[in-house]
Amino acid sequence: MIKEFIVNTFQNAPEWIRYVVTFVISMLPVVELRGAIPIGDLAFKIPWYWCYLLSVLGNMLPVPFILLFVERVIEWTKKTKHLKKLGLWLEKKAAKNTPKVQKFEVFGLMLFVAIPLPMTGAWTGALVAALTGMKFRNSIISITGGVLIAGAIVTAIVLFARGAVGLLLGY
Repeated sequence: MIKEFIVNTFQNAPEWIRYVVTFVISMLPVVELRGAIPIGDLAFKIPWYWCYLLSVLGNMLPVPFILLFVERVIEWTKKTKHLKKLGLWLEKKAAKNTPKVQKFEVFGLMLFVAIPLPMTGAWTGALVAALTGMKFRNSIISITGGVLIAGAIVTAIVLFARGAVGLLLGY
């Protein structure tokens, strides 16, 4: 249903719009490049290497801002009547993943971000890094490495799935 909506909406759109939408999708929390690469490749028919590049760049764009401002945002939400639960939830999410990351620090954060599952991407990695006091430079290096690996894994899965379906259907 979602795929049909996206395909129908952007089917007649100029090619550059599909590239921009892929980039923007990769910036979204939870979806990140894990959703952008399959949508870009399978729905928008963008070449896999452009999907990978756009998704990695888009996924990394919010990271420095998250690292720099997430603590202030969480403190503000905890003081706000209607957003207090959100702030507490974000702290709890970071605290849950902190031991995994702190055990191996830079390498641990990179592996955490590299796992292509929901809630383990760049957004959560940046949240954990910021709330554990990890150095900005180390955080950026770790998260970039993790995003590059996750992008490669997701791209490989999409290419394999596309190839397998093509073989099954005789394409």
